[in-house]
Amino acid sequence: MLLTNLKQGEVGVITRVKGIGAFRKRIMEMGFIVGKPVKVIRKAPLKDPVEYCILGYNVSIRNSEAELIEVEKISDDSIDEICSKCDKAEAEAVIGDFNNKHKAQYNKLYLSFVGNPNSGKTTLFNKIGRANERVGNYAGVTVAAKELNITKNGIDYKITDLPGTYSLTAYSPEELFVRDYILKNLPDVVVNVVDATNLERSLYLTTQLIDMDIKVVLALNMYDEFEQSGNTLDYEYLGKLIGIPIVPTVATRGRGIHNLLKKAADVAHDKDKTVRHIHINYGETIEKAISEIRAELKKADDVAIFNRVSERFFAIKLIEKDPEVVKLAQDLSNFQSIDNVVKRNIKTIEKQYGDTAENIFTDAKYAFISGALKETLKRKKKLNANQSDKIDNILTNKYLGIPIFLFFMWLTFFTTFKIGAYPQSWIESFVIWLSGIFIKNFPDTLVNHLIVDGILAGVGGVLAFLPNILILYFFISLMEDTGYMARAVFIMDKFMHKIGLHGKSFIPLLMGFGCNVPAIMSTRIIESKRDRLITMLINPFMSCSARLPVYVLFITAFFNKYQGTILFSIYISGILIAVLTALLLQKTLFKKIDIPFVMELPPYRMPTVRNTVFQMINRTNMYLKKIGGIILIASVIIWVLNYFPRNFEGAKEYEAKIAKLETTISELSSQESQNSAKLAAVQDSIRIISAEKKYKQQENSYIGRVGHFIEPAMKPLGFDWKMSVAVLTGVAAKEVVVGTLGVLYHSPEAESATLVDNLKRQYEINEDFTGKSPRLVAISFMIFILIYFPCVGVIAAISRESGSWKWALFVVLYSTGLAYVVSLLIYQTGSIF
Repeated sequence: MLLTNLKQGEVGVITRVKGIGAFRKRIMEMGFIVGKPVKVIRKAPLKDPVEYCILGYNVSIRNSEAELIEVEKISDDSIDEICSKCDKAEAEAVIGDFNNKHKAQYNKLYLSFVGNPNSGKTTLFNKIGRANERVGNYAGVTVAAKELNITKNGIDYKITDLPGTYSLTAYSPEELFVRDYILKNLPDVVVNVVDATNLERSLYLTTQLIDMDIKVVLALNMYDEFEQSGNTLDYEYLGKLIGIPIVPTVATRGRGIHNLLKKAADVAHDKDKTVRHIHINYGETIEKAISEIRAELKKADDVAIFNRVSERFFAIKLIEKDPEVVKLAQDLSNFQSIDNVVKRNIKTIEKQYGDTAENIFTDAKYAFISGALKETLKRKKKLNANQSDKIDNILTNKYLGIPIFLFFMWLTFFTTFKIGAYPQSWIESFVIWLSGIFIKNFPDTLVNHLIVDGILAGVGGVLAFLPNILILYFFISLMEDTGYMARAVFIMDKFMHKIGLHGKSFIPLLMGFGCNVPAIMSTRIIESKRDRLITMLINPFMSCSARLPVYVLFITAFFNKYQGTILFSIYISGILIAVLTALLLQKTLFKKIDIPFVMELPPYRMPTVRNTVFQMINRTNMYLKKIGGIILIASVIIWVLNYFPRNFEGAKEYEAKIAKLETTISELSSQESQNSAKLAAVQDSIRIISAEKKYKQQENSYIGRVGHFIEPAMKPLGFDWKMSVAVLTGVAAKEVVVGTLGVLYHSPEAESATLVDNLKRQYEINEDFTGKSPRLVAISFMIFILIYFPCVGVIAAISRESGSWKWALFVVLYSTGLAYVVSLLIYQTGSIF
């Protein structure tokens, strides 16, 4: 709780002192130190300021200052002794006893990880907490703050992994998010993770943290690769130059983590001698401007904001015309005079340097970095192109790049289908074996039907496709970890420009092959709001892994050859539809705006087994949770709607026929000379009549009535009522389509039949399919599943990320309408030939 939350007479122990620079120093000099008890004496008539008792004497501070002090409310008789002691030594003795008693309450540290994309920041975060966050060798993997809590060396660390960013300007959403998070939450220490193999670029963010006047520890990550390059860095001296302690780390191996956390604790507790605040010198003219603006800022009536934000940083951002900082300045009482001083100085600076203020600061920062590295970094003379350059000469070749990329994608889908078929068949056999146990060993009751026809048929049908999904994610993980994903973006940049987007939009689109929800969230890496919105709207056409079970089911059932190629073609169809939609949006709802394309090409790296397995296990857990949650519930609901009501017109006639045939079987079995052929024929007749009975019962069930109600609209697409119902239930999650088909097509009479077998049999006993090409129906259905209404999670993500329900509604109407038209054209045109 905050110190302001304590009521008069209440006591709390200080657990954390936030704030920066001069404010933090002043407030701690007054005695507001972690571990010290503080008592509320009285509040002023207007409740501001407030008088407190601390360290045996009374002091008054404002609420804006007290809001930056966190306390743990306590009840201890010894506190009264502290406030009554006149002798400081006696008071300190009582405080010492109190601290030993309540030490666990305030021994906490708040760290925030900040760094460039691809610096290994999230890998380091995962290694510390053994978390399951996605790690990829390309920009934009972390799109929101992630937190973990660990205890090391008696200290409770709360660590936040912030989105990867190159700077702290207001240019992109993640840059603004990181800056706002730091200024609002004021972590005890910011851990700046930098790529040791690319120091010039990485340290640019560090210079902005220096301007912010906050406590920083620099994690020099990928230090093993830096050492292998033959370069040497006196990082201890570099740390002294910039006033920030530096710890070498190797995130993938966990090297340096212990030292990093210890160093962060020392910095937080002011025990590290390296720490000092420096000012990056921007030249006489700019420094004079900063001083003038700071002097004007101090004249404001309410300067509480500068307890959180460095005046120097605030002044620099005003000179850079940062829109968010300008908004904050507008709330100050003397904004007009501040604005006049800022504009006058910007005019002077830009006239003298002949460039924009923002570019001038950028040049000065890189000059500072260059000077610091010149004194500490010794490079090994580079004679030949490195390994990454040699590989890039082939993989990003202007003639070979796209064919190689398409080959890798085709190989991914071919392997997903071919290798996945083996474990898929094993799971299907296991589900059949388990169903057989229930059928043979348990009575024919309602519960048994629920387990066999509902849960095992629905959930088991979806579970069988888990291997295919894992293989797909394995290949995506390899592309991310090795750095090839960034090359794919580079290769596709020119093509993306032709559809009115740029290369960065390709990352969320490619991520959509895994899941559209995080893919839509990752559009935050796109600076342009217009490009970000278009990318969101076309992302659902990227065929997510949830649709994969549907494709595999129908391709396995109706296509004996070229299965991998057909699967690849469906994914390509989704890409083509996305491209055409982007062109349509560009020419209708959005004006074309060219945004400069900047995309780093990180060095190629060998993927770690741990990271790859980690991601696969994580995806398995997510899939299994989905199966145990929404798919299980949906399967049970669908079974109930499919099972009831049991009575329908003609049901008694079927039961009479079956009873009569069962009597015949009993008579044949009792005869001494059994006619096996006749016995088998009667048994076949029972199976046929039972199947017809089940089919009629399904048609008259609750779900059958729903299916028949919507069937007239779906019949022109080639769908029967069962497929129509599956389309309807797939709105919740696309895996539910397979679960629905598993329940509706399940045949108790064919105990050893898989869902694939049951789907094939539908063309033998269902009169709705008479004369239809099963392959044509399969293609029409798969394309409809590809295009139509994305799941509810995707719609919610689009609404949240776009900031408006109208775009989510647009996706629902546009995708569903387009799916209907395309499937209609496929089926009706195919039926002619």
